[in-house]
Amino acid sequence: MAKAKKQTKAIQDFSKYVRWFWIVFLGGILSVLLIFLMASWGYLGDMPDHTQLENPETNLATEIISSDGQTLGKFYFNDNRTPVSYNDLSQHLIDALVATEDARFHDHAGIDGRGTLRAFFFLGKRGGASTISQQLARQLFVGVRTNSLFTTATQKIKEWVIATRLERQYTKEEIIAQYFNIYDFLNNADGIRSAASIYFNKEPIDLNLKESAMLVGMFKNSSFFNPRRFPERVKKRRNVVLAQMEKYDYITTTVKDSLQKTELDLNYTPQSHREGIATYFREYLRDFMKKWTRDKANRKPDGSKYNINSDGLKIYTTIDSRMQQYAEDAVQQHMSRLQAEFFHQNTPKRNPTAPFLDLTRGAIDTLMQNAMSQGERWRVLKKAGKSEKEIRASFYKPAKMTVFEWKDGKPSEVDTIMKPIDSMRYVKSFLRTGMMSMDPLTGHVKAWVGGVNYRHFQYDMVKQGKRQIGSTFKPFVYTAAIDQLHLSPCNELSDTPYCIEKFKYGNPEEWCPKNSNEKYGGLRTLKDALANSVNTVTARLIDKVGPQTVVDLAKKLGIESDILPVPSIALGTPDLSVYEMVGAYSTFANKGIYTKPVMVTSIEDKNGTILYQFKPETRDVLNEETAYVTVKLMEGVTKSGSGARLRGKGADAYRTDYRKVVTGYPYEFDNAIAGKTGTTQNQSDGWFMGMVPNLVTGVWVGAEDRAAHFAGITYGQGAAMALPIWGLYMKSCYADEKLNISKDDFEEPLNLSINVDCSKVSEKVIIDDDSGGDDVPDDLDF
Repeated sequence: MAKAKKQTKAIQDFSKYVRWFWIVFLGGILSVLLIFLMASWGYLGDMPDHTQLENPETNLATEIISSDGQTLGKFYFNDNRTPVSYNDLSQHLIDALVATEDARFHDHAGIDGRGTLRAFFFLGKRGGASTISQQLARQLFVGVRTNSLFTTATQKIKEWVIATRLERQYTKEEIIAQYFNIYDFLNNADGIRSAASIYFNKEPIDLNLKESAMLVGMFKNSSFFNPRRFPERVKKRRNVVLAQMEKYDYITTTVKDSLQKTELDLNYTPQSHREGIATYFREYLRDFMKKWTRDKANRKPDGSKYNINSDGLKIYTTIDSRMQQYAEDAVQQHMSRLQAEFFHQNTPKRNPTAPFLDLTRGAIDTLMQNAMSQGERWRVLKKAGKSEKEIRASFYKPAKMTVFEWKDGKPSEVDTIMKPIDSMRYVKSFLRTGMMSMDPLTGHVKAWVGGVNYRHFQYDMVKQGKRQIGSTFKPFVYTAAIDQLHLSPCNELSDTPYCIEKFKYGNPEEWCPKNSNEKYGGLRTLKDALANSVNTVTARLIDKVGPQTVVDLAKKLGIESDILPVPSIALGTPDLSVYEMVGAYSTFANKGIYTKPVMVTSIEDKNGTILYQFKPETRDVLNEETAYVTVKLMEGVTKSGSGARLRGKGADAYRTDYRKVVTGYPYEFDNAIAGKTGTTQNQSDGWFMGMVPNLVTGVWVGAEDRAAHFAGITYGQGAAMALPIWGLYMKSCYADEKLNISKDDFEEPLNLSINVDCSKVSEKVIIDDDSGGDDVPDDLDF
């Protein structure tokens, strides 16, 4: 009996333990469920709702896209991120990610049970348990973990909850794409597209196996595995990824062993606002977009302004990345050699006031003092509360700095110690350039080079900068005469000294221009006079039509700058931009129709909705016959005038040993080219405007200050300063047959009534004029 009672008591005691076990067990489960419910309800911190899961808040860079589909650059503050879809990822990337971060990714719903248990029992020594979905949840919504145990635990719970929600919201492929897009790979490489471009100069889909393994290896800790700072460390991590890929049968042992022996082979291509292709154009575009976003007509549906640095806009431009690269290459090739010659001629021994000419030391001091007070250093120190005396003194104290130089024909930098005042003079010794290329029919700007190096010379000489244009203005005078007087290129005018009297056209004094070579005599056809840039003939023509007529024509051709209607404009005294000149010259190639230059074709938001589409702006300026006759006149410039070197063979005209000049030119063009060179007073500015039927390109070369220039005409004329850039650029464009740059003749209009073939002239037609006198005082020499 007692034994039975003991057995009964034991059973009761055991039942009690079983009850407590189940109470604790079920209570634990309910507690865990409650914790997860509390997390999902937001009691453990804010949780994303359905809308946030559908549209995670990430800053997206605005992408600038060329007409041939290439990314020219981006606008962003901190996040240089441009998302890609799953189909844009290399399969190597996907395999490497799954093998390394989450081998059972396709078998779970956000939480890997086996991995979690393994991490729990072995305290993480045999690997963590975070799935790709959990890591994405942390990146998007949870944030960086802290050292607090409680905070870490609650964050982990939130990760689990959000991971399961992500798995319900997105497909596995979308989760992988988001994971690659969200990660920061350092060095402005936000997201896989930026990373692929910056580290290997590729699109994500083009990454090979070892490149993919390196980038996936960075997911462990991009700061610790930074390929620029710790290449050996990153190589070891990459090899771990390759080993994981072999472990899960994505690659063979042979492939793994072979790739683990290779180097990283980085092709580091930094992406920043001051580096890369089309930097000057991108800065013009930034200003364009700022104005666009300020327009109330261009607002988001909620009425707020678009942010060009974070809203992920896509700007489709007219720039052709290939032509842009050819233009930048041509600028580098020519300007590096021209600069070497400029330095050779302006050594302190040869020119004690280098880089300036024709200025006294007092005038140079004034120029430098003015530049000092207008510079960034002055502005910063003034804002810091420094006195004017302290600021000026700082310019004469040596300081560490990085300055620009040409090295092996390419832009480079050198660290040095220099007085800021000396660095200013050094900077002013560099020649600058501006170049723009445009399709005259559509107005699409194909290339835009605003200087030799945006990092050091940020003033854009395509649209911002305006310089005296010299003889490139003369075709406007000839066009006005052809249009008003129905002249032919074969008509002749006297090449004798000519003066326009005082007060005529409001001229303040008598104007008697000289020819640049100071030689006169005989008769010249208009074609010959323009080809050889004869000033006396141009003066006679503007006297016949009047300066106001020429100004009116220039305005119709798209010139926006102010031009005084005085006779001297005939020789190019106005200051105009490359942008204006290319637009104006394009009218001649486009049969008399002006088309406003176009840089942006459309703008889309991050979802692909079109926000802006350009509308072409055109107007009839000239009849087709007048435009064609002007083009034939300018063809003479490249056949027998200052542009004839485009037809030549041999080497370019640069010193090879600083003792002799090699003659001959390497362009060998034999197709129809219309153009005009321009050289301003004392060789301060060199221009060349060149046209073929479907491309008009303008080039300017000069220094920041007009007092810095070549001493002589050999290198200081437009044909030597600017024309070679045009020639090098066009050779590259013609070599790329996909561009379809025309080699055809300019199309002759039907029923052409003006004779343009002077070889068929049976008798000379001399245009009567009244000579204004024989006195030829000193004047501007263009």
